[in-house]
Amino acid sequence: WKQLKHVAVEDMRPGDLVIYFDDASHVGMYIGDGAIVHAPRPGRNVTITGAGSMQILGVVRPDA
Repeated sequence: WKQLKHVAVEDMRPGDLVIYFDDASHVGMYIGDGAIVHAPRPGRNVTITGAGSMQILGVVRPDA
């Protein structure tokens, strides 16, 4: 989170990582159309949900 290029939420594109919660304790990958793919918690199946379904700390672009 601290070492990658930060991107404005409105500029997200597929492949960007959405970092959640003040302690950066959760990450989802943006897949477009307002959705992310993520594992809700260890041992759970990977799901698709709305990018704004949790408190967004910020967005990073790993290929920057």
